[in-house]
Amino acid sequence: MALIVQKYGGTSVGTPERIEAVADQVCARRRAGDDVVVVVSAMSGETNRLVELAGRVDPEANGRELDVLLATGEQVTIALLAMALERRECEARSYTGSQVRILTDSAYNKARILDIDGEHVRSDLGHGRVVVVAGFQGIDEAGSITTLGRGGSDTTAVALAAALKADECQIFTDVDGVYTTDPRVVPGARRLERITFEEMLEMASLGSKVLQIRAVEFAGKYSVPLRVLSSFQEGPGTLITVDEGDNDMEQPVISGIAFNRDEAKVTIRGVPDTPGIASRILGPIGDANIEVDMIIQNVGADGGTTDFTFTVHRNDYQRVVEILQALAEEFGAREVAGDDRIVKVSLVGVGMRSHAGIAGTMFRALADEGINIQMIATSEIKISVVIDEKYLELGVRALHQAFNLEEAATAAG
Repeated sequence: MALIVQKYGGTSVGTPERIEAVADQVCARRRAGDDVVVVVSAMSGETNRLVELAGRVDPEANGRELDVLLATGEQVTIALLAMALERRECEARSYTGSQVRILTDSAYNKARILDIDGEHVRSDLGHGRVVVVAGFQGIDEAGSITTLGRGGSDTTAVALAAALKADECQIFTDVDGVYTTDPRVVPGARRLERITFEEMLEMASLGSKVLQIRAVEFAGKYSVPLRVLSSFQEGPGTLITVDEGDNDMEQPVISGIAFNRDEAKVTIRGVPDTPGIASRILGPIGDANIEVDMIIQNVGADGGTTDFTFTVHRNDYQRVVEILQALAEEFGAREVAGDDRIVKVSLVGVGMRSHAGIAGTMFRALADEGINIQMIATSEIKISVVIDEKYLELGVRALHQAFNLEEAATAAG
């Protein structure tokens, strides 16, 4: 007997028929002898409907009251799923986040989990019940309902699995696992049997939308085995687990290619090349609550000035240009330039630690296709480049072929 935490997203429970299908799947697992905790999201589109409803009443709704409203979406789903399970003579009990006592901080709309009291859940499991928990929500010390932000149900599931010391946390979604890259861009992309927490965290942060970053961080911190599965078709999915370290010969050099279309690049040219200039440029950007990604600083030809380039989210592009133009006047800089038609493409793989020549192969593959690299950033297990967005699909396909990912993917297991 194993203890399994399963999470079903909005598309998986988007209609009464889909909820019935999930109930069949959960019952089968329970009847096989496993203890099962199910975490569910609101039905597909419901959270958006509630946000729109709030906007019609008060476009600047109080965060606390907005969370009270948004939490109702999951409450509908847990009740319907529990009903479907009971009708199948699979005893079940539903709980909101506050009833489980998923304790969070008080950052409404983006709360973070502090603790989970698993007493009620353990008691029900001991009596043979399936426990159905509302994802995405919790309660703060004052007793106020909180929500964890978009995608928060993944985090709820992983946190519950950690608190209950579950054998596995299974994330059911509309894809059947983690792929070497987006199959819509590379039809030959392959599903990975296994990937490390480290690699998945990089993939998620670099643009892969399969899992929420916070959920992967939580799973890695508490060593919770994660498996991504499809709720629409059977299959083994992809297991996300620790890097065992003794399997280097079977570990592919590159596990996947991630990309992010939401990038923009800005440059302020001819600023004084003096200590602290980076802080003076990036300080106002941070004060505007804008996150900076890749950074390059080049010494100017005259030796006394520097050009400073960095990337931000495309939605922040115009605001950043305005801030830099004000700084250019202050510093006497020559020019502010930018480009909001770029993309970031990244290779990810723990195999990079023990293999040389990855960057050379990457750069050569892109050069062979006439693709110019505008910026480069590296870490121990990733290499990211910025290229013109019109070359995204061509670049990803070229890299997928250069690193033989169609053949190498199955070696990750």
